[in-house]
Amino acid sequence: MEPERSFYDYLQSFSETRSPIDFILIYDNLGRFFEGALVTLQLTFLALLIGGLIAVPLAIARANRKPFLNPAIRVYTYVFCGTPLLVQVYLFYFGLGQFEAVRESLMWDPVLSSPWWCVIIAFTLNTAAYTTEFLRGAIESTPRGEVEAAKACGMSPFTRMRLVVLPNAFRRALPAYSNEVIFTLHGSVIASTVTLQDLLGVGRWLNGRYYLAYEGFLTAMVFYMAIVFLITFAFRLAERRFLRHLRPRETTKLPGAARVAA
Repeated sequence: MEPERSFYDYLQSFSETRSPIDFILIYDNLGRFFEGALVTLQLTFLALLIGGLIAVPLAIARANRKPFLNPAIRVYTYVFCGTPLLVQVYLFYFGLGQFEAVRESLMWDPVLSSPWWCVIIAFTLNTAAYTTEFLRGAIESTPRGEVEAAKACGMSPFTRMRLVVLPNAFRRALPAYSNEVIFTLHGSVIASTVTLQDLLGVGRWLNGRYYLAYEGFLTAMVFYMAIVFLITFAFRLAERRFLRHLRPRETTKLPGAARVAA
């Protein structure tokens, strides 16, 4: 006499034999996907944080046309915006190790020999280049009247930049920066090519381990969509808060007779 099967056994049998997707296997490995999501978020937001801190002074120097800094910054942004992120990661992870001077330097063992740090460096420099360019445009598009008013109040150039130009530039750059955050998140899938177990890396591991076609990729896709939804929602709230003054005001329409009488 066969032992009575539990409801979980029925679900597992249905998932393995009849369902187009083995959802029980996905459920059993959800912990790995959450760990991969944590790695993805760490890479993305750490790169955005450091890259943003680098981009602010570079954008100010570009907008003010500093004679010595401007050409060097322009070359830097052109190189990192004009080459694929995958190539940049490979150059840091595989390329630097080809030089004996780099392998013998103090930075090799703790930083440059680690895939984590190589990915962080490549992501940071890449997002800093893009952020520098659209932040420069936001600084240059600051209304001249606001700058002249700040000068009339006796503000120094540093005070004008800190209290007038940068706050307005940050507000105007919000829509573009939301796209940059999402692009950096999507670009983080490159980390799986250098042995890091991010979301895509876990999906590839699941497919390879159990000889599956798309369960791992579909699960990673759902995680990415959820993260993008949260990022988009957060930026929409920020835009409503900081760009409220740019939205057209609604006017109350009077009836025809009232307008004539007025």
